[in-house]
Amino acid sequence: MSQLFPGAVVEPVELAEAKGLVCIRTASASDVENLSVYFTGLSATSRNKRFSGARADPGAVAAECIAKSGGLDHFTLLAELREDGRGRIVGEARYAYDAAARHGEFAISVADAFQRNGVGLQMMTAMETLAIDLGHEMIAAETARTNAEMRGLARKAGFSDTGLGDWQSVHLAKRLSR
Repeated sequence: MSQLFPGAVVEPVELAEAKGLVCIRTASASDVENLSVYFTGLSATSRNKRFSGARADPGAVAAECIAKSGGLDHFTLLAELREDGRGRIVGEARYAYDAAARHGEFAISVADAFQRNGVGLQMMTAMETLAIDLGHEMIAAETARTNAEMRGLARKAGFSDTGLGDWQSVHLAKRLSR
């Protein structure tokens, strides 16, 4: 991909508002501390939306995201902003494939200051590309009916409401193809 970003999943994108390049890459064990810092920096509202409720243990959540990554059916992607040669996590997406259900499920968050700048859509595109490369045919997510941001992002990325949610949630799905 890029020599500047050797672990990049997609080509890095320059964000004018951020004055730097954003790289989407797979997470590794060395990212736990920075991911914990990222989760801690999310607003209470963003943390609540990402985890479907309050979570007071960002370090444990970060370790869990990384520990369950790897292999063919689980991965965590990080959006990393590079400024002055240093990296800062500004988004994350966690993906897990359910062989019994025959679809992948994901959760995603973007730092408050970087929302509505295309980072989420870039992360979803990278996640879908990896899922397709793994031979997965369907990807899904569930979000609160009140989470208009996620519903809008999913719609932009081509997801449809399956009608399988309940009075509190919306189930979103997308068929993957090359």
